[in-house]
Amino acid sequence: MAESNHTRSMKRTRLAGRIIGIGITAFFLTFLIGETVSEIQGKSTDPLTIEGVTVGLLGTVGLAGCILCWWRERLASILLILTAVGLGIHIGICAGRNHLMAWSMLGLPYLVAGLLLLNSWQLSKKDAVTGGSHPLR
Repeated sequence: MAESNHTRSMKRTRLAGRIIGIGITAFFLTFLIGETVSEIQGKSTDPLTIEGVTVGLLGTVGLAGCILCWWRERLASILLILTAVGLGIHIGICAGRNHLMAWSMLGLPYLVAGLLLLNSWQLSKKDAVTGGSHPLR
């Protein structure tokens, strides 16, 4: 039997959320690993700071959200949205200038991925209630 538009939409939003979340997490972790390597080699003049630890924790929460998105969409979407909010607060406090641009590069993809996964979870919840058919049928 052919899939309904509702089911296809649910699967596509889930896939898009996963791809965006994994992509930004890979980018963010590459950034953090490079920073850590430079600190270990002694090329960084800054010692371990609260800002660095905060960014590391936010990266870990984002990674956990991306891992959980394969099993628990609602929890993963909450973690990704919290990562976006946390990055917004961190950038607002610790960044110098261009806060919106910095957040749009780091925080906005987490927000988009979290919202897509949350939407997919809501669609799957509706799909389970209606028995797999579109509610208007």
